[in-house]
Amino acid sequence: MIKNQDENRITLYFSPGACSLAVHILLEELGLPYRLELVSVQEGKTTEPAFLKTNPKGRVPVLDLGGILLTEAPAIVVYLAKTHPEARLLPADPMDQFRCLEWFNWLSSTLHAIGYGQLWRPARFIHDSTHFNAISAKGRDNIADAYRHIETLMAGRSWAVGDAYSCVDPFLLVFFLWGMASGFAMQADYPAWSDVMARVL
Repeated sequence: MIKNQDENRITLYFSPGACSLAVHILLEELGLPYRLELVSVQEGKTTEPAFLKTNPKGRVPVLDLGGILLTEAPAIVVYLAKTHPEARLLPADPMDQFRCLEWFNWLSSTLHAIGYGQLWRPARFIHDSTHFNAISAKGRDNIADAYRHIETLMAGRSWAVGDAYSCVDPFLLVFFLWGMASGFAMQADYPAWSDVMARVL
């Protein structure tokens, strides 16, 4: 099993409010010693040459494991869960483990890259700025569709997967907080999801 040989050398490259929050939460949950390196998305720091040497994709989070770099939030949280099995951040049931991967794939691709990409960064989809408002509006529609689906999945549940807290729950918190920041009526329109997120918080 892959295991960081010197956990005192863990560094998390993060930006406030970004999906790096999920990794930050798990580092705290695990009680691991780590160092934070602020790379503000809002200030454009992820596109500067100094950071691109660390992650040419220009994205946070990046987890530096004493010189071994790991990128992409789902990969990092699964790594942390797998290398610290005593924390039970991945369910024991194999099907529930695949449910975690199912969540990560859909949240990263459909909700993050497409929905919020359209809403916040329409320039990633088209050069003509005259269409930016329409793309952002479609992004909001896509997010609302995804949020309704999440609410359906959360109905009657205490946690996202199985019957216990897992590495999926803090990842879902990121999108819940983004919804609040984007003007969605989270508690009114998504009460089941809100209940689960209150437990995470």
